[in-house]
Amino acid sequence: MIILGIETSCDETAAAVVENGTKILSNVVASSVELHQKTGGIIPEIAAREQIKCIIPVINEAIKQSSNITINNIDALAVTIGPGLIGSLLVGVETAKSLAYTWKKPIIPINHLQAHLYANWLTAVDGRRKAEDGLPEFPAVGLVVSGGHTDLVLMKGRGKIKWLGGTRDDAAGECFDKAARVLSLGYPGGPAIATEATKFPIPNSQFLIKLPRPMIDDNNFDFSFSGLKTAVLRQAQDKLSKKKRAILAFEIQEAITDVLVAKTIRAAQKYQVKSILLAGGVAANKRLRDKFNSQLLQSNKLCLSILHSPFQFWCPSPKLCTDNAAYIAACAYFNYQPVPWEKIKVEPGLRIC
Repeated sequence: MIILGIETSCDETAAAVVENGTKILSNVVASSVELHQKTGGIIPEIAAREQIKCIIPVINEAIKQSSNITINNIDALAVTIGPGLIGSLLVGVETAKSLAYTWKKPIIPINHLQAHLYANWLTAVDGRRKAEDGLPEFPAVGLVVSGGHTDLVLMKGRGKIKWLGGTRDDAAGECFDKAARVLSLGYPGGPAIATEATKFPIPNSQFLIKLPRPMIDDNNFDFSFSGLKTAVLRQAQDKLSKKKRAILAFEIQEAITDVLVAKTIRAAQKYQVKSILLAGGVAANKRLRDKFNSQLLQSNKLCLSILHSPFQFWCPSPKLCTDNAAYIAACAYFNYQPVPWEKIKVEPGLRIC
């Protein structure tokens, strides 16, 4: 089955053609991030206006890049209906509905947050995961972590999702963005802080600023990053030297990733899952990925020593972590539930489950 996916939940305009939920035939993304860098964050009206300009060219390019695929070969369309910015969502949804009607194709409405997890089913074009590596096994714990969301879920199967916990205030990505603004590092904050953190000479450091790890030891699977953001603001009240800025960037990244890893592994142990799935824009953070691999190596040794099955760790290629339409199409394939085009509506406040 060949599905054309369309994604416009935030500032990206994306379309992709995916075969059988795993093979990417094309994946095109147009971003307006350069416009938002000028204001240090996303302006919804600007994002939507740019998407109106880009949506048809991006879809045409996605079809063009998928070798030997024409409109006739496309079996269905999939489109993000939420959560997201209402103006941006409307651009994608109304375009997809029009195409479904015109082309007489079934259309599948997709929850953007759930879809992020299905990036782990895609065979990445950069070769990070090959088809022979297999697919994630259930039950699985999934961590969706991005600029607007931090959610921990239990997946008992495709479409069988139970919410375990989430952020009570700022999402992890939002904390990265706001902390980067305090440190005058620019937007988007995650990559900016990650780059600055590499300037911190850990072996030669004479001191280290210690930031809080909010709720890391709490007996639940919730998150909170607003207090961490306040702690950063306090540390940055005085003029920042280059060294202190690098130290703060390093410690911000350490604090956020420590909490994310600890809570996720604790959930995996409690529910005795087979797989841990990482997804969302923050999942592209190398330090977060490295910590998961390191901590899970230790956990798996413990599991083997007490005759429990070790966890498999799944994380998409960085290009598939950030918003794109390939995982929208993949989610639609594995959760194929077409809806009449006239009944599809945007849901900006949609939750992960």
